[in-house]
Amino acid sequence: MLGMPVPDHLLARARRLAEPGSRRILGIAGAPGAGKSTLAQCLVEALDGLAVLVPMDGFHLAQQELERLGRADRKGAPDTFDAAGYAALLARLRDPDPAVTVYAPAFDRALEEPVAGSVPVAPGVPLVVTEGNYLLHDEGHWGQVRPLLDEAWFLEIDKDVRVRRLVERHVRFGKERTFAESWVHGSDEANARLVGHGRHRADLVVTTT
Repeated sequence: MLGMPVPDHLLARARRLAEPGSRRILGIAGAPGAGKSTLAQCLVEALDGLAVLVPMDGFHLAQQELERLGRADRKGAPDTFDAAGYAALLARLRDPDPAVTVYAPAFDRALEEPVAGSVPVAPGVPLVVTEGNYLLHDEGHWGQVRPLLDEAWFLEIDKDVRVRRLVERHVRFGKERTFAESWVHGSDEANARLVGHGRHRADLVVTTT
């Protein structure tokens, strides 16, 4: 998908959600490495000012907090995010104050840390595109997320392609290959299995390559 046009049927669905005059939220879910962030970014660019991307990954807990909680070795699991904060932001974005720009956090992969106030969402933007692993997860505060989405898509990709892509991404951001492979086959794949349980809650399943 990277560097390629968004398929016409997906762009058409997104355009219907991006009709000016109201605020809607499109969620894109899928396992780690499925291509969520790439598709979301391409959609936002194709909509040319009618949409803004607010990633779920901005709600990662900071590394220091993960270490305090003893969860650094499972970074990316559902309990290593501020799910309540993410749901609260989506609720705020659904009902924008016409005089207020909302600032959402993002995740810096080079730092491996969330960065507050990174994404401005102006009140007049009709569509918020959000993407992440657990948009369709139904445990704890994650269960608040799906009802806040006007439409939800689930991305699927061949497992071997997805795993290879994940390993290369970890290496690209500075991890040793042996560590990256161990992390992907351990933590990332445990998360992927959990993400798959929410597939049936999507409005659309998108198969990518």
